[in-house]
Amino acid sequence: MDSYGTLNEALVSLFNDVMDIEQKAIITEQFKDITNNDMHVIDAIGIGTPKNMSTIAKELSVTVGTLTIAMNSLVKKGYVTRQRSSEDRRVVYISLSDKGRKAYKHHADFHRKMIQGIMEELDEQELEVLVKAIHHLDNWFREVQQK
Repeated sequence: MDSYGTLNEALVSLFNDVMDIEQKAIITEQFKDITNNDMHVIDAIGIGTPKNMSTIAKELSVTVGTLTIAMNSLVKKGYVTRQRSSEDRRVVYISLSDKGRKAYKHHADFHRKMIQGIMEELDEQELEVLVKAIHHLDNWFREVQQK
């Protein structure tokens, strides 16, 4: 197989495998009431300073309307809390509840193990080449997304 075919097959397979493995790894008995997409919303909210809906939507590359549907579900399930700004009552800040922070840490742990597993298989030069290639791939996807 030529380089194009090999790269195409590898990227499609990699994308599908990561999504499937992540789904199985992070949606456990403890977090069976949420989806993989919900987990990515939780990840975008993060455990730092509360964020407004526009900031989270931009990070996820979705509309505020789409995010609102997911957010309503996560609030109902107890993963997320909403709080109105004291300065401007129109602004709503989103943060994770205790349950949401546990889910966030569970998801982060999966990613940490995934990256450690990859890194331990590569020498320094291979790791440098992989990081550079992934950086270029990420830039290409971001440019396509903005068009």
